[in-house]
Amino acid sequence: MNCVVETHRSLRLRTASALFVAVLAAGCAQTGGAKADSAPTAAPAPAPAPAPAAAGTKTAVPSGKIGPGMNAQGQVVDSKLVEAGYGRKVKGLEDWEGEITGKSAPNSKFNKLQIGMGMKQSMDLAGTPTDQGAYISGKAFIPFYFGSDRYRYELVYKGMGRLIFAGGSGFYQGGGGHLIWIIHNPTEGGYR
Repeated sequence: MNCVVETHRSLRLRTASALFVAVLAAGCAQTGGAKADSAPTAAPAPAPAPAPAAAGTKTAVPSGKIGPGMNAQGQVVDSKLVEAGYGRKVKGLEDWEGEITGKSAPNSKFNKLQIGMGMKQSMDLAGTPTDQGAYISGKAFIPFYFGSDRYRYELVYKGMGRLIFAGGSGFYQGGGGHLIWIIHNPTEGGYR
């Protein structure tokens, strides 16, 4: 009987050890830790650089692909579907970086705006929006991240497009943030 008890204890100890090692290995795999017996892998080769455009030509989309919610001419047809990365990258006021997507109308109030402007100044130039709202970005889920762009604020203008603002940084989230994305869309319905 004593032998059976000792075997049972030994079995429980082995099971607990195996479970501990499995949990530890799973934790290392989730945090990017490497196994001791695995060989280092080579980094993937960088993608080749795109060929330069001919002099005097303009491309509407830098990647050569038509973005979601856009047509082949680079115009926005559905603002709700537009994704970042298909517009023109711009460096604005106070070194703010942003994007301008779509083609602006010659008489659009959006032509007066610059990336990096505050929300109040932008609204003074563009007028009162037909709809507006806020949403969180992926940066809101980064632990101990207190920088800007944890939330975004969107202003929608019927017949003009949308303005996207990055929220403030730190613990103070007051104000409307800074303009980081202008979406030109002359067919904008005016509601989110």
